[in-house]
Amino acid sequence: MDFTPTQEQRAARDLAARIFADLSTHDRLAAAGTGTDAELWKALCAAGLVASVEETGLLGLVLLLEEQGRTTAQVPIAATCVYGLLAVAALGTPEQRARLLPAIGAGAAVVAGAFPATGAIRADASGALSGVAPVVPWLRGATHVLVADASPERALWLVATGGGGGAAGVTVEEVDTTAPWAAGRLTLDGARGERLGGADAADVQGGPQAPVGAYAFVLAVGRVAFAGLQAGVCAGSLARAVAHTAQREQFGRPLSANQGVLLRAADAYMDIEAIRVTAYEAAWRHDERLPFATHALTAAWWASEAGQRVVHTGQHLHGGAGADLEHPVHRHFLWGRQLDSHLGSGGEVLEELGRALCSGQRQEGEAR
Repeated sequence: MDFTPTQEQRAARDLAARIFADLSTHDRLAAAGTGTDAELWKALCAAGLVASVEETGLLGLVLLLEEQGRTTAQVPIAATCVYGLLAVAALGTPEQRARLLPAIGAGAAVVAGAFPATGAIRADASGALSGVAPVVPWLRGATHVLVADASPERALWLVATGGGGGAAGVTVEEVDTTAPWAAGRLTLDGARGERLGGADAADVQGGPQAPVGAYAFVLAVGRVAFAGLQAGVCAGSLARAVAHTAQREQFGRPLSANQGVLLRAADAYMDIEAIRVTAYEAAWRHDERLPFATHALTAAWWASEAGQRVVHTGQHLHGGAGADLEHPVHRHFLWGRQLDSHLGSGGEVLEELGRALCSGQRQEGEAR
C-alpha cells in the first residue's frame, strides 16, 4: 500500500489549507454561531475543492477534512461529499450521476445524511417516506438529505428538503449538539423520495466496488471521512497546546520543559498518528476497490477512543485557559467530543469490529 498523495490530492489539500487559514478565523467562527459559514462554503466550491473529490477519491476527501479539522471550519464538506457526491457517484444511475453530481460539486446542492439510521423511516409502495431521524448533522441549510428506510435491504432515498425545511412532507427543527454542526431533527410525513440507484438499485450495485449493501457501504465511507476530520481536529488541538506550553512560563522556564507536559504531548501525537494512518489505509483500500469495511471500523475506533483523549489533553495543557468557552482550543474539544459521539463510543465500535472479525464472513460494506 502507498499513502503518498497524488499531485492532484496534494494540490487540493494545499489549496484547502490556504482557504481555511484565510477565512476560518476565530472571529468568523464566533460570528457563525451554530450555522454554516456561507462565504467559506462558497469559496471552497468556487475553488473546485468539493467537485475534486470525485477525482481524488476518499483519500483526497480525508486530506481535505484534515485541513478543515485543524481550524474547525463550519462547512458541510464531509456530509455533502459522503452522502452526496461519493454516494451518488458509486451507487447512482447514469441519469442520477449526470443530473446530481454537477450541482453537488458546485455547491448548489448541499446534502446531509441520516446516518447511522435508526430504522424509524419507512417507505410505502409509492416511494413516500414517513418517520423521524432525531439528529442529522448539517441538516439546517441542506437542500437534500440521504436517508435509509427500515426495509431489510436498507434502501437509500434522496429527499429534497427545500433548503432546510419547507418541502412537502418535510419538517426540519433545530437541534443543539456539542459542536456547532447546524444539526436538525428530520420529520417526514409522506415526503417524496428518489431512490438512489433507481427502482432496480440491486442491479446498479454490480460494479467492482459494489457493496453487499448500499447502506453499509455509505456508512463505511462516512466512518472513514469523519475519522479523517477527527485527525485534523486533534492535530489542531495539539498544535495549540504546543504553542501555549512553549510560551507560558512557570518558575522561570517554559511549561514545555516539564517532563509531564512532554509525555502528555507525545502520547497525543502518537494517538493522532494512529487515527491518521488507519483513516488513510481505509480510504486507500476504498479507492483501490479493495474490501474496507473492517478497516473503516478500525479507523472509527481510533478516532473515537484516541480522539477524545487528545482533545482532553489539548484542553488540559492549556490549564485554566482551556476551560474558557471562548478560547479557540475549546472548539477543538467540542468538535472532538461530537465526533466521538457521531462515530459511536469506542466500546460500541470495538464490539462491532470484534463481531465482524470473529464471524469469518464477508461483512456488509466490503467490496465484491
